[in-house]
Amino acid sequence: MSENVSKISIDGKEFEFVSSGPDKEKRKLLQFALDNGVDIPYFCYHEGMSIPTNCRMCLIELGNPVIDRGTGQAVLEEDGSPKIGWMHKPMTSCNLDLSPGMVIKTQKTSPKIKKAQEGVLEFMLINHPLDCPICDQAGECPLQINTYKFGPEGSRYELSKVHKPKRIELGPHVTLDAERCINCTRCTRFTEEISKTDQLTIISRGDKNHPAVAPGKTFDDAYSMNVIDLCPVGALTSTDFRFKARVWEMNYTPTLCTGCAKGCSVNVWVKDNQVLRQTPRENRKINDWWMCDEGRLDIDKLNHNRTSGIKLKGDVPVTFEAGIQKAADLLAQANKSKVLFAGSPYASLESNYAIAKLAREYNNSTVVFTGHTQTGWGDDLLKKDDRTPNRKACELLGFTEVSAEEFSNMAAQADLVYMLENDRLLDSIEISENTRIIAHATRHGKNSDKCTMILPAATHLEAAGTFINEGNIAQLTRQAKEIRQMSPEMWMSMSKSRSDKGAVLMDNWKHADHILDCLASYSIISRISKKAGVPALPESHKELFAQLKQQYPELLSDLKLSAFVPKEAFKMNQFDFAIG
Repeated sequence: MSENVSKISIDGKEFEFVSSGPDKEKRKLLQFALDNGVDIPYFCYHEGMSIPTNCRMCLIELGNPVIDRGTGQAVLEEDGSPKIGWMHKPMTSCNLDLSPGMVIKTQKTSPKIKKAQEGVLEFMLINHPLDCPICDQAGECPLQINTYKFGPEGSRYELSKVHKPKRIELGPHVTLDAERCINCTRCTRFTEEISKTDQLTIISRGDKNHPAVAPGKTFDDAYSMNVIDLCPVGALTSTDFRFKARVWEMNYTPTLCTGCAKGCSVNVWVKDNQVLRQTPRENRKINDWWMCDEGRLDIDKLNHNRTSGIKLKGDVPVTFEAGIQKAADLLAQANKSKVLFAGSPYASLESNYAIAKLAREYNNSTVVFTGHTQTGWGDDLLKKDDRTPNRKACELLGFTEVSAEEFSNMAAQADLVYMLENDRLLDSIEISENTRIIAHATRHGKNSDKCTMILPAATHLEAAGTFINEGNIAQLTRQAKEIRQMSPEMWMSMSKSRSDKGAVLMDNWKHADHILDCLASYSIISRISKKAGVPALPESHKELFAQLKQQYPELLSDLKLSAFVPKEAFKMNQFDFAIG
């Protein structure tokens, strides 16, 4: 064993850690235990913030080998094992530094700790309301879970509970139920240490205290909804999400936020094939544990006013097969030198690659794209002024950036415009009667019925794809919503994640109209290519990405593929090729 590596014992099992040198581990005991699969309950601790040791739930027994002061050697028991000197009182593990040779007993092996934790939970529950059946936090509530696992069998408290304010709108997005609060101070520490707005504080004393804002103020922090995730009980809830669904009724899928170039890693929660909420997912390379409120609530674009089925000018529907043939005919009839191809910083790398390949088949080496920079929208935490999630993909593929005005002028002179997934740009340009546009679109807009064709594009939740954020980190999306043209590969890749492991694997949809007739843009382009008689791209994401890597080996050489979930979760889907 290296001189820098030391051992500690937890419940009779030895663990190693780096105790000295430049790589010295600075983790506290609780975090070290959690990282190594040792279950120690806690409430107030969070790895990303300061450690107040408020809740007293993460108690352990601490001992160290007894050293003979004369010889400097460890004192041995009769059986030859080191003699352990135990501390007289339980200690909190959240603020305890790792120390070579320490011996730890958790509630698993220590009756003293087990009884102490039962006492802590009984004390917390004295005034806690019996709201579990109606609480939004039920099913993902640390207090509920820890009470089942480590709490007492019942309560000895038979008097009236203390009542506090309920249904208090702290701000536009967060509703407080003060009776459920256990005063862990996670919320106040977040506003002090992370968002740095200091908008929340604890008021009153004793069993009357709870979080609040200053008189006349509102909790309008741009990151206010992070306190909902941080709250270990149901005290802080989402005003938008309240009472919409129970956690066990939803599928959750790891994906990313497409609200700006930061590309925060998130979980998206789906019920009845509709997105009900987005919550941040830990990713130390991108967003740590947080995301902005605007990104959380940016779900209307994923549910409503969506394109479904191919439409011709005037909002005339056609079958998918006929529509694909019509698009191929339009490309074949157009003057090749006057076809304008437009990529999109909102579309996946694969879809942009597909349109670049299509453009080259038509002797058009120039593909343009239009970005969206909103000066002043960004901040120093996560939000970026660049409101597009995949500008890097367009730049890496060599696309030329033009302004909306420049694009409008180019479109007016083109014989045919072929646009990829830029609904914002499509709505902002002037379309004359003579302008012919084939547009991949995810939503209907003011210019949709003026386009020659609207091709229904799947969003990042309905198709696999690669997005590259402003830090040059690539993330792979997984399909989270069902579409009408599901392939076996799509079914196998879809998340079957449930908080309630006993629930059905897939939702039973109540509304068939929530299942859209759309496809990934790269799949649509592949089908058009086949009809147009040009070398077709693979329609499968896995095959397409493999081709992209082979053709552009330098393209992904500097990218750090940020896999969403552990390898074992990808055994039966298309992403196994991209996880090193």
